[in-house]
Amino acid sequence: MEETRNLTCIGCPLGCSIQVEMENDKITGIFGNTCKRGEVYARKEVTHPTRIVTSTVCVEHGIIPVVSVKTETDIPKEKIMDVMRSIKKLKVYAPVHTGDVILENAGGTGVNLVATKEVLTKTK
Repeated sequence: MEETRNLTCIGCPLGCSIQVEMENDKITGIFGNTCKRGEVYARKEVTHPTRIVTSTVCVEHGIIPVVSVKTETDIPKEKIMDVMRSIKKLKVYAPVHTGDVILENAGGTGVNLVATKEVLTKTK
């Protein structure tokens, strides 16, 4: 069965419109990319899509109530909800520093969840 997937590349700022032609779940052609990153992105997106997950985690005793977090690397797209369920259960205590590992092996992905912001302890 022939199929054409239309993508907008996120590999560089150009945002090329890429067409990926497939037959029986195999790539038969990639068109529209202007750089090698576009081809790499298109192959990955149609065969094994991944995403970086960003969210927030509640902070106790912090000067703000939440800290922004993200997965250290991209994870399989189908694991996003597993990671989000893990995040929902979390609470951390201030102080939190940028780069702190908030959760190891988030959602069973093998990828750590890290803080992307500093949250200092609230003073009385």
